[in-house]
Amino acid sequence: MPETEPSSQQSPIDRLLGVMARLRSPDGGCEWDLAQSFETIAPYTIEEAYEVADAINGGDPAAICDELGDLLLQVVFHSQIATDEGLFGFDDVATAISDKMERRHPHIFGDAKTDDVRGQWETIKAAERASDGPKSAVDGVALSLPALLRAQKIQGRAARVGFDWPDTEGPRAKIIEELAEVVTAPDDAARAEEIGDLLFAVVNYARHLGVDAESALRDANHKFARRFHGVEERAGADITSLPLETLEVYWQEVKASERS
Repeated sequence: MPETEPSSQQSPIDRLLGVMARLRSPDGGCEWDLAQSFETIAPYTIEEAYEVADAINGGDPAAICDELGDLLLQVVFHSQIATDEGLFGFDDVATAISDKMERRHPHIFGDAKTDDVRGQWETIKAAERASDGPKSAVDGVALSLPALLRAQKIQGRAARVGFDWPDTEGPRAKIIEELAEVVTAPDDAARAEEIGDLLFAVVNYARHLGVDAESALRDANHKFARRFHGVEERAGADITSLPLETLEVYWQEVKASERS
């Protein structure tokens, strides 16, 4: 195997590409890296994206930098797998996204000046989808997105072609309707389906209120965990033996301490 160029003479991205090529080399590469495929790496890619978001929420620049590196490695890993299979390479990935960004920003890289940048962006994206042939307005929303986020995006796509409530009253009434259907569901399968409809309706209501449902639920998760830690601190080791009424008192104490 030919020796790689000394790292001091390489750009950081070329060094990273070289590292991954070496790991995937049949001649002395890493057994684990060689065994991977698009499918086996995909869960790690999603996980690393979430870890970037966590680092951003934590506000630590060093952690953000570290997690972005892990996410970049995922792009390089997928690109190396594609190179090994003769499909495409990292340069193709970088070229494709550069072309796309320039195409979608004609007011920056061309002469199409506009005051409606968002509208222009959506028009260009719609034209790109149309060029691939007839498709549903809701096609192209990734199946692997978190369910709340995907619901929000699907609803937004439908709204752009006019399938939407005119105000917040429709979505609010839909929540009440779906909740009643959960209560009257005849069996577990029907109840699960109605719970899904209820969650979808709540996301739609949030969208009409201008609230990002995914972020709102994530914040609610953090709040619950924080408050439950407070309950555990008050209850100590006896928490499993305490009645619910006592735990509720502790819960209200934690809430009151946060407000004060």
